[in-house]
Amino acid sequence: MADTMFDGFDHTKYRAEVEERWGRSAYADSDRWWRALDEGERGAWQRHVTELSKDWSEAAERGIDPASMEAQDLAARHVDWLRSVPGTPASKLGGDLAAYVLGLADMYVADPRFAANYATSKGGSVGSEFVRDALRIYVEAGL
Repeated sequence: MADTMFDGFDHTKYRAEVEERWGRSAYADSDRWWRALDEGERGAWQRHVTELSKDWSEAAERGIDPASMEAQDLAARHVDWLRSVPGTPASKLGGDLAAYVLGLADMYVADPRFAANYATSKGGSVGSEFVRDALRIYVEAGL
């Protein structure tokens, strides 16, 4: 996991990608939310995400079963975090939360920008595959 995963992060450079994948309102809503946060709130959010990523990586490092209670608790925390970001399908009542979570889970493995957040000493995509598998089980169990 990159300890500085959000240092200097400029979300605006991904605008076109976000709008293409999830629509203009998804980008606009999340951009408005992010800009409304003060420095302390942004820092707290970043620390929360860093801790979640660290916990995923540590669990993957230990080789726990993605179906285990520990992994499923991480999946629940992850989905709660996704729900907290305005503009995402996870934040909207009636949105297709399951498809959104499954799509992101696959992206965590397929896109090295995401996979880096769940790195382990085992290398490769072991960490992101663990996150994907745990999230899939969580969604299949009924979210």
